[in-house]
Amino acid sequence: MTKIDFKLSVATDPAWVQVILDNFDEFMQDHANCERKASALALSLAMKYADRKRLIPHMIRLAQEELEHFAEVYEMMEQRGISLGNEIKDPYVNGLLSHCRTEPEERFLDRMLISSVIEARGAERFGLIAEALEDAELKAFYKRLWAAEMKHGHLFANLMLHYFSEDVIRARLSQLLDAEGKIIQKLEWRPSLH
Repeated sequence: MTKIDFKLSVATDPAWVQVILDNFDEFMQDHANCERKASALALSLAMKYADRKRLIPHMIRLAQEELEHFAEVYEMMEQRGISLGNEIKDPYVNGLLSHCRTEPEERFLDRMLISSVIEARGAERFGLIAEALEDAELKAFYKRLWAAEMKHGHLFANLMLHYFSEDVIRARLSQLLDAEGKIIQKLEWRPSLH
C-alpha cells in the first residue's frame, strides 16, 4: 500500500533548544498541555467524523496514547514540584489552523494534514531536546516520545489515503508544509514545544 512520507520544509534552528533547557519547568507545563490537547483532539476527530469508520479506531488509540503521555509528563512534573499551569494559546497551532479551508471535505483533509504536520514538528523538537538533555531519565523519556511522535506524524496523512487520492493529499500537504515553514520562522522562541 502507498504511504505518505514527508519532511518539514524548514528545520528548527538547533539554538532553539537552549531556550527549553533554560526554562525547563515552563516547557514541561507547555508539553503537558500539548499532550492533553492532542488526546482531546483525537477524540474530537473521532466524534466529528463518526461516519469515517476507518478513522475511529486509530483516533481512539491515539487519544489513549496521548493521554498516557500526559500522565507521564504530569508524574515527572509532580516529582519536580511543577504545577500544571494555565492553558496558553498556541500561536503556532492557531497560525496553521488559519490555513484550513471551509468546504467540509477540504476542511476534513486540511485538519488531518495539519495534525500530521504538528506531530512531525513535535517529533523533530523532541529529538533535539532528547539530544541536549543530560538527565538520563528525561533523555530516555524524550527519545521515546520522539519515536511515538514520528509515527503520529504520518498517521493522519496516511489515513487520508482511504478518502482522497495520493495526488490530492501530496499537493495539499506541500502547501501546508510551506505555510508551516513560514510560521515557524516568524515565531518568537518560547519555552514551548511549538
